[in-house]
Amino acid sequence: MPETATEQRQGAAEDRLRAHVETLERRLRKRDEQRRAMLHIMGDLSEFNKRLANQRKAMLHVLADYEKDRRRLARQTERLDSSRRALLHILQDSHQDKLRLEASRKAMIHIMGDLRETTAEMQRREQELRDKQEQLVQAGKLATLGELTTGVAHELNNPLNNIGLFVGNAVDLIELAVTEKEQIVGELHHAMQQVSKATEIISHLRTFGRAAPVSREPTSLREVIERALSLMREQLRLRDIEVTVDLGAEDPVVVGNAIQLEQVFINLLTNARDAVAESPRKQIRISAAAGGGAVEVTLVDSGHGIPPGLERRIFDPFFTTKQVGKGTGLGLSITYGIINEHGGTISVESPPGEGATFLIHLPLAPADAQEAAP
Repeated sequence: MPETATEQRQGAAEDRLRAHVETLERRLRKRDEQRRAMLHIMGDLSEFNKRLANQRKAMLHVLADYEKDRRRLARQTERLDSSRRALLHILQDSHQDKLRLEASRKAMIHIMGDLRETTAEMQRREQELRDKQEQLVQAGKLATLGELTTGVAHELNNPLNNIGLFVGNAVDLIELAVTEKEQIVGELHHAMQQVSKATEIISHLRTFGRAAPVSREPTSLREVIERALSLMREQLRLRDIEVTVDLGAEDPVVVGNAIQLEQVFINLLTNARDAVAESPRKQIRISAAAGGGAVEVTLVDSGHGIPPGLERRIFDPFFTTKQVGKGTGLGLSITYGIINEHGGTISVESPPGEGATFLIHLPLAPADAQEAAP
């Protein structure tokens, strides 16, 4: 007998229900694959942290070699001073006693040879010291990257989830034979925007992680601070830390290295983050004011401040007020070195009962360089 209209409608409804169930099963399988991919990423992060621990050990060996070379250079400097004094003494004797002239000349030639050798050795040691200082800065940067991995993982998770949602919606629309292409294209456009966001985060990490070139160029201080905040924002948000930025209407431009200056502000933000961890009011304020050919950047935290008498020691290498295992004592030392290389100064103020205030002075770029700045 031919099927009635009711049976036909029931059959069509069952077909649509089966198609919907199959779609849900495919989406569940896809999400399982995404979870497995995320577990793989977390495994890679764990392996990266292990490599970071090995690099920290290597950094300690580098610093030990640096101290040995410094002592050796001091001994060679003393030897050079002794040789110079001996040379002056020989020249005085040559005027007083012509009979000792030949012996003095031979001694002078010998000393000059030692001077050349010592000078060449000093130049080589100085180059080694500079190389090891660059290695130290890079090691500090890698340590900072290790601390940023958790926040970056959270920040990457959001666009990845959004991509899965938008693509899933587009697949559902295609499978349901929706004829409005604009809706499908819109979902795919949203997914591409999230891909661009994730790509930008990874590109920024790669740029910050590589060794900074020694070149100096006009650099926007506003962009440097904003890029540093973009890497730290997730960590600060997870700790409920309020950050206020007031850089004024003008954009200060300095002649410097953008990657090194970004490392300065990441180190200061990390220090402030730890300082307000136990504070009832978790706030960080960044402000800037230009004038007199220089720009002053102020970073204030609402922590418990620096113990009296330690304001001058916090920039020393390996000095830290944190608990064992909570810090290397290199962040502020590296920050001090970078600011000094840029012709600026950094200081700290910590009135009793208040947080710490870091003051950075940097010379502004000439007017023609500011116009050429990107």
